[in-house]
Amino acid sequence: MTIMEVTIKHLDRVKFSIQSRSHTILCDQPAENGGEDSGMTPPELLLASLGSCAAFYAVQYLKSRNLAESGVEVSVTAGKLTQPARMGNFRVQVTCPVALTPDHAAGLMRSVHHCLVHNTLLSPPEIKIELVAG
Repeated sequence: MTIMEVTIKHLDRVKFSIQSRSHTILCDQPAENGGEDSGMTPPELLLASLGSCAAFYAVQYLKSRNLAESGVEVSVTAGKLTQPARMGNFRVQVTCPVALTPDHAAGLMRSVHHCLVHNTLLSPPEIKIELVAG
């Protein structure tokens, strides 16, 4: 099993630095939640993860069949649910830059359904939360 890791450090107020390998992104809250809106919120990062994963699989399918080299766009929406607070009703819309035969459309859909993030959300993983104090 390959282990992936990110490290999150509090910067100030409700702003965090997220690092993985040699990459860093900011996570923040909008002004109405006490932030400076200098980065995406955690739920937006989840949508970004799902959408970019779906886009990767779509692009790979199209490239491997010489159908398109670029132009794929993905939009992801989700609703905020309660009891417990969570996201639900995800909708992933893949926009393909070229017309597809019915076989290629079905193949592209199968490919996008292989997305690692999508499959993780469909089969919720065990999550252990540990506290290290001091």
